[in-house]
Amino acid sequence: MSTSTESGTVTGGVAVTGVATTAQRVRWSALDDGARQRLLQRPGRDGAQALAQSVGALIDEVRAGGDVALRAMTARLDGVELDAFEVDAAEFAAAEAAVPATLREAMARAATRIEAFHAPGGLLAYAVETAPGVVCERLVRPITRVGLYVPAGSAPLPSTALMLGVPARLAGCQQVVLCTPPRRDGSADPAVLVAARMTGVHRVFKLGGAQAIAAMALGTAQVPACDKVFGPGNAWVTEAKRQLAQAGDIAIDLPAGPSEVLVIADAGANPDFIAADLLSQAEHGPDSQVLLVSDAPALIDAVDAALARQLGALPRAGIARQSLARSRLVEVDRLEDAFALSNRYAPEHLILALREPRRWLDRVTAAGSIFLGDHTPEALGDYCSGTNHVLPTDGAAHAWSGVGVASFQKTISVQAATPAGIAAIGPDAVTIADAEGLQAHANAVRLRLPEARA
Repeated sequence: MSTSTESGTVTGGVAVTGVATTAQRVRWSALDDGARQRLLQRPGRDGAQALAQSVGALIDEVRAGGDVALRAMTARLDGVELDAFEVDAAEFAAAEAAVPATLREAMARAATRIEAFHAPGGLLAYAVETAPGVVCERLVRPITRVGLYVPAGSAPLPSTALMLGVPARLAGCQQVVLCTPPRRDGSADPAVLVAARMTGVHRVFKLGGAQAIAAMALGTAQVPACDKVFGPGNAWVTEAKRQLAQAGDIAIDLPAGPSEVLVIADAGANPDFIAADLLSQAEHGPDSQVLLVSDAPALIDAVDAALARQLGALPRAGIARQSLARSRLVEVDRLEDAFALSNRYAPEHLILALREPRRWLDRVTAAGSIFLGDHTPEALGDYCSGTNHVLPTDGAAHAWSGVGVASFQKTISVQAATPAGIAAIGPDAVTIADAEGLQAHANAVRLRLPEARA
């Protein structure tokens, strides 16, 4: 939480205005480009090298020791000693009995909406005759073996099991396994298990953190190796995905680390709604980041006050306070400046608390998911609107998209040429191959031309 400041004070190269706030208050127009870059930097970047070394050591443990290493790491990091990691039929049955009917029904309705949104989103096969006698096709196939990661550190996330399990089923993946951290009693969270079952996932392993990602990437005697791993997580999970993908051990869905939200609001927005939206992300973890950007100073003041009021009533207020200490309330001169800032930041979640939000949509070039108007809180997307909440973070929305059915699919190209077809386009291949100095390529075509022209 920032301390009381005098108007015009500069802290760490960032101009700060206003009185005591729960998040740092800044005026965008008062910043030079370097200060703007520092303002938009995500939490945790300073410790990136140490984190990478620690995660690398955990991956090496799993690579060398397999299940033995996983048992030792689970005891050391989760405080649980497990002989077998896979959830058995008795634990699934106990979970079914433990989850209240109201929660089960809400998850079932959410799963229906998630399927409705995702079903049309798969890749399409097609065929094109690119020249007479030459047909090129694209085939679509499911990724055969996928691993899903469902966090359950400070809070279990059964909604993530729905977000990953539904599109995996729609894509038709043959092997789907799910890892989720064990609780202190050695069990998996019952709601996560019920959600997994709802989507058709029946193999769940009680493993968490970087070691779970490593297990799915490398495979062990107990945990099947996967071709691609999916799911959000903390900085450790994200770093494990990055390292294992870089090493060629696994493909990953996207960089999906600590949660973040950016709200663009005008003078007509409801400050209580905005404060609630900011806190809904701040409570995820100390390394989450939330930003409000507005051209209305009075609204920013009102949101600041609302944050303080609402924070005191939250059970996870301690976590949210740590997040807010690294968060920003940004005043801009014009809403156009707010969109330029947002596109530069590329938020995981972007809320447009504007009177005509759809009118501004064309200005958004980088965001994981967008929420329009006063009555579309980000929490709807987290749980039950139908869109996916596994989204790119840490600026990855500049180039990455959220998880969907297509994430679980791959394409294979096919081509077929008749004699007339190779006779028509073969000379082009010969000319280009000769220009590149690849004579074997040219000969592979040239040798066929006389017969094709006969």
